[in-house]
Amino acid sequence: MRKSIPVILLLLFVASCGMRDLPLIDSIRFNQLGFYPLEEKIAVYTDQTPAHEFLVRDVESGKVIYSSVVSAPRSSVFSDKHTYVLDFSSVESSGKYRLELPGIGRSDEFEINSSVLSEVAKAGVKAFYFHRASTPIEEQYAGKWNREAAHIDDKILVHSSAASSSRPEGAVISSSKGWYDAGDYNKYIVNSGFTVAILLSLYEDYSEQLNGLNMNIPESKNSTPDLLDEIHWNLDWMLTMQDPKDGGVYHKLTNPVFEGFITPIECKQQRYVVAKSVTATLDFAASMAQASRIFQAFNNDYPGFADKALAASEKAFAWALNHSESFYRQGEFNKIFKPEIKTGEYGDRSVEDEFFWASTELYITTRKSEYLDLAKKYIPEAFKLPDWSNVASLGTFSLLRCLQPDTSAEIQMLLNQQQEQLLSYAAASIEGADQSPYHAPYGRFATDFFWGCNSDAASSQGMTFLYAWKLTGDRNYLSNALRNMDYILGKNATGYCYVTGFGSKSPMHPHHRLSASDEIAEPLPGFLIGGPNPGKQDGCTYPSSIPDECYIDIVESYASNEIAINWQALFSYFSSALHYNLE
Repeated sequence: MRKSIPVILLLLFVASCGMRDLPLIDSIRFNQLGFYPLEEKIAVYTDQTPAHEFLVRDVESGKVIYSSVVSAPRSSVFSDKHTYVLDFSSVESSGKYRLELPGIGRSDEFEINSSVLSEVAKAGVKAFYFHRASTPIEEQYAGKWNREAAHIDDKILVHSSAASSSRPEGAVISSSKGWYDAGDYNKYIVNSGFTVAILLSLYEDYSEQLNGLNMNIPESKNSTPDLLDEIHWNLDWMLTMQDPKDGGVYHKLTNPVFEGFITPIECKQQRYVVAKSVTATLDFAASMAQASRIFQAFNNDYPGFADKALAASEKAFAWALNHSESFYRQGEFNKIFKPEIKTGEYGDRSVEDEFFWASTELYITTRKSEYLDLAKKYIPEAFKLPDWSNVASLGTFSLLRCLQPDTSAEIQMLLNQQQEQLLSYAAASIEGADQSPYHAPYGRFATDFFWGCNSDAASSQGMTFLYAWKLTGDRNYLSNALRNMDYILGKNATGYCYVTGFGSKSPMHPHHRLSASDEIAEPLPGFLIGGPNPGKQDGCTYPSSIPDECYIDIVESYASNEIAINWQALFSYFSSALHYNLE
């Protein structure tokens, strides 16, 4: 690269000074896990002290191997702060480096290598093992984070809101296994259905890579891929939440109120299954239909499971068709039924997206025309990023994954329409991203920041870009997916790598009962936290009200610092798929 005379003089000066130390500053932000050799390498300087040049120094040799000028200042649309971009993409050799701003300071060290996301992707998936209920978490699989079995959940009461002639109020059922949902110890079908679907989609899209993934879990020695073994732990619980009489699915298994920040073994509250809901039942139907077609190949380890899952799915879907107005309304139910339930609601008053998703999964698995007819009836008008309350895109992903190409003109018309919607969203989302304050599609607008935005915006969008990349072969989508990952892992306004246990600055005090109660200083590793949230629903005092800085690493901040399995699933898909596309 041609360098200007001032920069050459600067290099001579720096070389003459050798490795004279500059102060370590945290205002140089980048992906703290490092960079892939042949991909874009961008850091962002956030201090308001002007900078002009920057250097890249090889840590081992002490030599300056690259220099350039910083970008012109970039403005935010929601604050008066400026950022400066440091682009060193032409540095492609693997090694350990640091960035320097002469006269100002230096960054933490970072690596360039071909496996940057490998460990965080593995940890993101392994995190689900740490969330298993009803079983000991053993030292050989969990290290110092081992714990005793708790929440066996074999004596669950039917809540008055869920009572029926075959299962009256107070009836005892067994509903073991499953994953704890978030920072609490309850289990929710709406969120579980969404979560297993994202993970099943990861397997369907990248089975070749995942067949060889050893997660070091109790089932690792069987013939089923570890990811599917882990998913099965939750699916097995989900099946217990279906009323065998009519096919409806209970909304959640829960305590009446959240437990304190105590260990699972200390929890003593009675647990209940509460009212059946159409949203829970359709999420159950969709994820069970998807699971059925995948587990057909693993009948040796899970005999009969695929058939059982499909039968449960179809029965649930039939119930939903006849109970399309059976929404879960916790506030209204608490006026009628006792004890009052005050845990997470997962309330959703729109069911068109759930019908679209469930009918597409059932059609793909069974090829029954009635499911295709319903899928066409509930086709979404536009693509929306997937989250637990917007699930139509899960149907879109499955259609494009499983039916492309198809010789049927009717199916091809549906596929073309869904592809068009997805690509229209993706193209609009990356426009201008390379000129944004943090050089990423995500994080440009105040509306990007809300409860769970690291997942439901940054990760969900990155996942969508990866589908766009696979559909078109346009590498711009892959590059912008990586930019979103860079943002999550440190190239952002707070300077945090938002995944526990990774990077030089990551959350230490998530709103997470398992981490807060175990007397271990470090939180459970591999968990994505929710991220900046100007809504501040927890009432905590935040260090800033600027949307992208509205985050605090304290256990009380459930609005910015909680973990959740749905967020974890989206991040697991995003990090794993991105790595598989870049390695």
